[in-house]
Amino acid sequence: MNIQAMAQDIPVEGEHVIEGVDFITSGDQYLTFLLAQEQYAVDILCVEEIRSWEQPTKIPNAPAYIKGVINMRGIIVPIVDLRLKFSIGEASYLETTVVIVLTYQSEESSRTIGFVVDAVSDVLNVDSVDIKPAPAFGGCVGQQYIDGLINSENKVVTILNVAHLQEVEKHRLHS
Repeated sequence: MNIQAMAQDIPVEGEHVIEGVDFITSGDQYLTFLLAQEQYAVDILCVEEIRSWEQPTKIPNAPAYIKGVINMRGIIVPIVDLRLKFSIGEASYLETTVVIVLTYQSEESSRTIGFVVDAVSDVLNVDSVDIKPAPAFGGCVGQQYIDGLINSENKVVTILNVAHLQEVEKHRLHS
């Protein structure tokens, strides 16, 4: 038995390998996705599941960005098209279109909503010191929805605030 050879196979602290999968023990993880060729991210701990696009059941008099509801294992889940909510690009439903189902747990309640996005990209491991505040110069995504920005491989990823995404604005009926 060669102890020196075995010692080389011991993982370094913070880097564990199990069957070819790397785990990083520090930092937060974010699921990244595309909306009209722009990268966005949400806290991966809020992701319940990622579903392929299916036409939801329509809700009468709902805002245009609420596509309807689906039944997910007995839970009625509203489906929000983020492209329409943020007025980003056209709402087209392709093979890569998915619904990211997010559950946000507050002290008072838990809320599950599905968000239509163009495609899921990756999972980012990010240290909180690497998250930069979003500039307050306006844009199509309201400031209340943005937690910060990350530089990742020569592109900027916008981190969305899941708590604010879960809020549905008051809607006036058009008479």
